[in-house]
Amino acid sequence: MRKLVLPLMISSSLLAIATTGFAANTPFDNSQGVKSIAVFGDSPYGTTPTDTAEFGETPAFIANINADKDVSLVLHVGDIHSGKQFCTEAYDRSVFDLWKSFTHPLVYTPGDNEWTDCHKAGEGGGTYNKTTGQIDYVRDANGNLVDYAGGNPVSNLALIRSIFFGKPGFAIGERKLVLSQSQWFDQANHPSDGKYVENVIWGQSGVLFMTMNIPGGSNNDSDVWYGSPTESQTQKTERDERTGADLRWLDAAFAQAKAYDAKAVVIQIQADMWDLDGKAASHIAQYKPFVDSIAAHTADFGKPVLLLNGDSHTYRSDNPLVNNAPCVTESAAPGVEVACGDDAYDHHPGVYNALPNFHRIVVHGSTFPLEWLKLTINPRVNVASSGNRFGPFSWERMIKK
Repeated sequence: MRKLVLPLMISSSLLAIATTGFAANTPFDNSQGVKSIAVFGDSPYGTTPTDTAEFGETPAFIANINADKDVSLVLHVGDIHSGKQFCTEAYDRSVFDLWKSFTHPLVYTPGDNEWTDCHKAGEGGGTYNKTTGQIDYVRDANGNLVDYAGGNPVSNLALIRSIFFGKPGFAIGERKLVLSQSQWFDQANHPSDGKYVENVIWGQSGVLFMTMNIPGGSNNDSDVWYGSPTESQTQKTERDERTGADLRWLDAAFAQAKAYDAKAVVIQIQADMWDLDGKAASHIAQYKPFVDSIAAHTADFGKPVLLLNGDSHTYRSDNPLVNNAPCVTESAAPGVEVACGDDAYDHHPGVYNALPNFHRIVVHGSTFPLEWLKLTINPRVNVASSGNRFGPFSWERMIKK
């Protein structure tokens, strides 16, 4: 019988998992059957604050996923609107209401656009005024703040948590148990880790899944809020606490993967930690602690580790922990794949010992046609990495015409 490891604090409601082992009614089951999961992200996007085209198409997109009889779980890798749309409570709730129509549980990890980047004027936040030393907030015709809390990132993250993570220990839809970091953390030494309800782990089909709140685009929340001359203590505390919590969550997840005797691990985040986006390498420097930790854990685990992320919007299948590894991405024609033209390994150079048991998929998002990834797990197979197969995983891009 496989046991749940308990290096951290665990709530009394989960003690049964530790004492009875992995049963069907826990976040870690013993199922070994073939499972398919729908993965999408950076959706629905708009090109302006009033562009609702993708939002309006989302019910049909959800129906398309619901119609696939193989799918039993949905993953969203973050960014529920674009960087050109406002951060409002009404919009966040409207997306949550849309997702209620999924017939399958949904596990979501927050992106940068719905909280970290809300301070930016383009998202309805504001701009630092050098003359007054104050923030000139974006306001509507009546003088009211456009963004929730004026775009304050910490306040907007709290809002996201209250809407999408109101019941810790459950996926959205409340039909699947997960284990949240808010339920399982070192209360004595790291009490702030209890805030991260959005970081979860679960096991199915012999695979350990985990999510982490790592926002993309802003170098792990290093873009100074509102364009102020210096970073506020609030911003520094946010980044430092979350980074520490995420790294400890990685430690806990891989320890759990060993206890679960997992055949593979899946890591779900928003940030494309290797995407320069036309900027200098310093723009992704804050991701290196995560890259190093993932590499070290992958080497120690010795079995397949699959990373799913969004952020850079263009489908990509590669291994950025191997220098000059093969890579496939999409061309201008949807559904046609061509060789990648750069080497993601060079963006975080390090001694990763050429880890062939790692693979990464960037989930397509942001543009029409809407697309999801059909990720299938067969725990009875373990194949070498290729364009659309790796370990127990195979995948297919599902493009909604």
